[in-house]
Amino acid sequence: MPRYPDERREAAVAKLLPPYNLSPREVAEQEGVSIATVYKWRKEAREQGRCLPQATGAGTEGWSSKDKFSAVVETAGMNAQEVAEYCRSRGLYPLCHAR
Repeated sequence: MPRYPDERREAAVAKLLPPYNLSPREVAEQEGVSIATVYKWRKEAREQGRCLPQATGAGTEGWSSKDKFSAVVETAGMNAQEVAEYCRSRGLYPLCHAR
């Protein structure tokens, strides 16, 4: 099995996230690797605590419960501006509550 540089793996995993939101199949085709390799890289990124959705274009509906919990933990100490930036970087839109 070929060993890919960490930079290439990170670049491929980044394509699964906003603003690209590519499917694992699209990433595999673009990168010239097997779809199994992309799934493996996504799984490894999740094990490191990164939030990566199961399905593209589904918003948080494509996220596992573990991904959603990780996002809550990651944002717990953030102010509103930081939460907004965090959400934008992941293609999410925080709900605003009137006070």
